[in-house]
Amino acid sequence: MHSPSLDLHPHVSGGGADAGSLLYLHTAPGIHGRGRALQGRVCYGCTVRIGVDIPVVLRYCSMTLPVTPSTTEIYYPDTDGLPVAESDFQLGPLIYVIDALRAYFQRRDDVYVAGDLFLYYEEGNPSAVVAPDVFVVLGAPNHLRSSYMLWREPKAPDFVLEITSQSTRTQDQGTKRERYAALGVQEYFQYDPTRDYLEPPLQGFYLVSLVDNTYQPIPGTTSPEGTLVLRSHVLGLELRLEEETLRLYDPITGQRLLSYQEAEQARQAAEERARAAEARVAELEARLRALQATPPSTPPADAQSKRLPGAEHGLLCSARCSTRTPPAS
Repeated sequence: MHSPSLDLHPHVSGGGADAGSLLYLHTAPGIHGRGRALQGRVCYGCTVRIGVDIPVVLRYCSMTLPVTPSTTEIYYPDTDGLPVAESDFQLGPLIYVIDALRAYFQRRDDVYVAGDLFLYYEEGNPSAVVAPDVFVVLGAPNHLRSSYMLWREPKAPDFVLEITSQSTRTQDQGTKRERYAALGVQEYFQYDPTRDYLEPPLQGFYLVSLVDNTYQPIPGTTSPEGTLVLRSHVLGLELRLEEETLRLYDPITGQRLLSYQEAEQARQAAEERARAAEARVAELEARLRALQATPPSTPPADAQSKRLPGAEHGLLCSARCSTRTPPAS
């Protein structure tokens, strides 16, 4: 492939008091570009068209302006162009945990829950960044952010969860774990939904010392149903592995935390049951009113005697028998 060379062409601006000042313009074969001065003065109207093996054509205006030093603002990207998760196996638990935690803390203005968000930890250095799958900050305002810049926030995350896999093993077990410890993340959890390498596939660690960035494993327990349970003291919740699926539980109520979608499905199901019960009650009330509006028919005497209760039927029989003429002796 032809690689265009970069040439510097001196150009003299014409007209005005600044006539004769040199402009050095970037030019390269086969491209269009705006003239940009390397020294002296800049002519903002200059345009360059360079053809291959044809003379250079310059079109310029006569106005020249002094070069003004520009203040370069450091750019902190809020995306790397990569997918949120590498597969559905990672995406499902990621969405569930974020939704469930946001729903659980929705009435707390001082708890921030985020997922797959860039966390910058060194001002002026855009490469000093990490992107936890899920993190929670207790004591940070709960509002939307494009990224989490530590020098603009009250504190670092308290809780981090990584949905790990074989492809992210090196980072999750090495550099990320060390970085989270250095930042003071109190609890670090890992969940391997495909059992690529973690055994058990749900593991947790708590920060022991900020001096040497030491994490210790969080001891797990087993429920009577055989479910692995890890307690997060930071969140006040339990992380359980139910049929190899990560679920969050409130240990006080014993209820599983629902995602927004699950909560909406439960609400709709409850409304359907309520509507069905109301319809059944309305049907029974209509049948009762119909029975009350129908006058009862008078049954025959024999039928009446047959329908009398036992005591009343006996009295009626005694009365009838007393009126009969006794047989002749």
